[in-house]
Amino acid sequence: MGDEPFKFRVTKDNTVFLDYYGRQVKVLKGTEAEKFLKRIKAAESTTEEQLIMAKITGNFKRGNERKTEGNQ
Repeated sequence: MGDEPFKFRVTKDNTVFLDYYGRQVKVLKGTEAEKFLKRIKAAESTTEEQLIMAKITGNFKRGNERKTEGNQ
């Protein structure tokens, strides 16, 4: 992963929004969000953070993700 396609945002009520190239792909709430935030805080590098987010989103690396204009 040369760039950083995944980003996340956390709201005041600890809801986590996962974005892939600027498009929202997953919403985490409750215990799922808490587990995610703990894993991200424990990550030792940006690459590790990206891998955590890729695994959580689920459908990536199966050949079904679409290319967008900024994703080429």
